[in-house]
Formats: sequence, C-alpha cells, structure tokens
Amino acid sequence: MTRGRLVVAGLVAALAALVLAWTFMGSATVAKDTTFTIPAGASVASVADELEEQGLISSASGFVLQARIFGSDKPIQAGEFQLTAGMSQRQILEAFQSGDVIRRFVTIPEGMPSILVWERLMAEDLLTGEVAVPPEGSILPNTYAFERGQSRASLVQQMQAAMDKALAEEWAKRRPGIAVDTMRDALVLAAIVEKETGKAEERRMVAGLYSNRVRTGMLLQADPTIIYPITKGKPLGRRIRQSEIAAVNGYNTYTRVGLPEGPITNPGRDSIAAVLNPENTSALFMVADGTGGHWFADTLEQHNANVGKWYAIRRERGEM
Repeated sequence: MTRGRLVVAGLVAALAALVLAWTFMGSATVAKDTTFTIPAGASVASVADELEEQGLISSASGFVLQARIFGSDKPIQAGEFQLTAGMSQRQILEAFQSGDVIRRFVTIPEGMPSILVWERLMAEDLLTGEVAVPPEGSILPNTYAFERGQSRASLVQQMQAAMDKALAEEWAKRRPGIAVDTMRDALVLAAIVEKETGKAEERRMVAGLYSNRVRTGMLLQADPTIIYPITKGKPLGRRIRQSEIAAVNGYNTYTRVGLPEGPITNPGRDSIAAVLNPENTSALFMVADGTGGHWFADTLEQHNANVGKWYAIRRERGEM
C-alpha cells in the first residue's frame, strides 16, 4: 500500500470514528419525554434491544459498540428512569449508570393509625407484594420516597426503622423526672397526646397534664382510648355511647388506671418529644375551647366552669 493510500485509509478511519463518536455523544435520539424501566440483572445488550424496540435509539448493536468504546465502565442500574426529549445516547447511558431513578413519594400524616397506613400502601399501585397491618405505633409519620416495583414490606421496614431511630434519639434527650420509665411507655403516651390535640403549640401542655395524671394515679380519661378498640383508629363517625365509656378493656382509660396496653396511633416526632419534655404545669383537666384547642384547669371547679363555656359554644352552634 502506497503512502498516499495509507493516509487516505487513516483519514477514512478517523472520519468513521468521528461519526461514531458524534452519533453517540451528540445525536439526539429521544423525541419526547419518556419513562424507561430497567429490570434487575439486565445487561447493556438487553437494555439496548429494548431501547431500539421503543424507538429511542436507531440501532441496539450500535449503542452497545459505542457504549464499549466511549462509555465509562460503570454498570447500569435497575429502576425507572426519566429520559427527556433531545437526550443523546451518551446521556442515556450516563443516566442508566448514575442510578438517578424516578422517585415517588407517600406521606404518612402525624396521628395516622396503622390500619390507614396499610390501606394507603395497598392502594399504591406502583408498590408490590402483600404486607400485614404494621403494629400500632411502629411507623414514624413522614414523607417517604419509593421506586416503581419496590415492595411494600421494604417500605414498611424503612418507616419502622425511622420510628426506632427517632424514638431512641428523643429518649436520649429526655428530661429527668418524667412520668414514663421506658421508651415503650413514652410511645404509648405520645400517641394519646397526638390524638388529643390538633394544635402543635399545645402538645407539651397536654403531655404535662397527662404526665400529672400518670404520676398521681388518676384515670387518664382520654376519649381516643375509648374509640381505638372499636375502630382500630379509624374515625368513629358518631358520638361515644355511655356503654362504650363504661367498657372494660386494655385501652379504655375511663375504666383503666394508667396507660393503655399499647399505642392508639402512630405519633409524630413532636408528640414524642413533648412527652419526654412536657410543660411544667399543675393542670389536671382540659376541655375543648371551640377553636381546635383546649382550656386547661388545675381544679375540678375550674374545669366545670370551662365545661360550661364549652357547652355554651355548642348551643350557639346548634349542637345541643
């Protein structure tokens, strides 16, 4: 081969390499935003075949070849990816290698009982597998990210691990002389506080009141503890009956001295913190004030006066 032919052959090879690189690194192959799922254990070749089948690349073999020549040696990750319009093959490969998968979110509000947590997870179509209703009080209310195809069991484990961590952290910061002796009791009392007030600024006061009752051996008389054995945390949908107030069971604090036998909901971290650092108060009684909060009282006489005010509000509303 003459020198001139060698030069031409070299130029042709260089041009071919340049075209190959441009195709991989600069050519837009995604016409519109598209989601693409890579199953666990998939190879670059099988992913390339699927990309070609969906019209996201022109040639599976070309994608594999260019990935070997120009791509990094990082493995591709399993999951669901967002491919945006105009992405090149290089950008597609980098997205798959980065593991930057689409994440979705499920929110567990403070005070959501485990039966409703279970219903929310079972209603999420992108999660997989069966799961039992989690033990009450084992879930930390929060917003959790998940991926398409993730198991419900793994998400519950994440929520429970978050509760264990939060409870241990708050317990380590507890104030000396509080009314509860164990983390379990703190969780049980925090669940009552969570259900008894809808105002964040009241949590420590409510915790202080119930702590006083625990110390003195008074009945806690928390209405949510009457409802829990009936509905397992779901709304009762009616007024509590006298027979239910008088019922004797492991939860009803109108007939049971001390704490219920277990949590009546999944308390948020702030309610746990309130129980472990309650308000310094001598209050023993509270009644609704008509705004979502409560009036507090140290004596039964003061409490009866507050009850009278609450009844007056209810009469004005036509509730009595």
